Amino acid sequence: MEPINIIQSRTVLMPAKDIDTDQIIPARFLTTTTKEGLGDVVFNDLRRDASGNDIDTFVLNQPQSAGCRILVGGNNFGCGSSREHAPWALLDYGFQAVISSEIADIFKSNSLKNGLLPIVIDADTHADLLSNPGVSVTIDLEAQSIAIEDGKTVKFPIDSFARYCLLNGVDQLGYVRQQSAAIDAFEENRTWTP
Repeated sequence: MEPINIIQSRTVLMPAKDIDTDQIIPARFLTTTTKEGLGDVVFNDLRRDASGNDIDTFVLNQPQSAGCRILVGGNNFGCGSSREHAPWALLDYGFQAVISSEIADIFKSNSLKNGLLPIVIDADTHADLLSNPGVSVTIDLEAQSIAIEDGKTVKFPIDSFARYCLLNGVDQLGYVRQQSAAIDAFEENRTWTP
């Protein structure tokens, strides 16, 4: 996992409410245990027709979306079933952050554990972002703030442990491994037996 601190990008908008994990990554693509290649099928059933051809009007198929690393989703983004493949697919596509006024808890948790930054902001700022496609945004994870090119800056909440892990590019297991010397010392110096 790569450390995250500053993310600067134009935004891609998916303003529909209740975009669920099956829309993000359809269930038929869940047979893999690796992240590679999932970006090719992110939003597959929205991006492509029944024959597998790109739908030109879908936002990710439009030239202005190329290279954007921040997705602004509608309210209740990531609802539905729990699947780590959803943040995997978004990451493999190239997104580093998802911003919404509400993000489903399980999706948020899976995202934080896998290096995708889910950001919940106030409804007014969310509405501003949705009404300005492709606006330039700078996310500062250290400061827990978002600066929008119009000059507006807003703060966002994030769990402190998840923030630490993202800033340092470690997942939960990586964090535990970083503590191995302290764990070994505890085990050696312990006077009692479990």
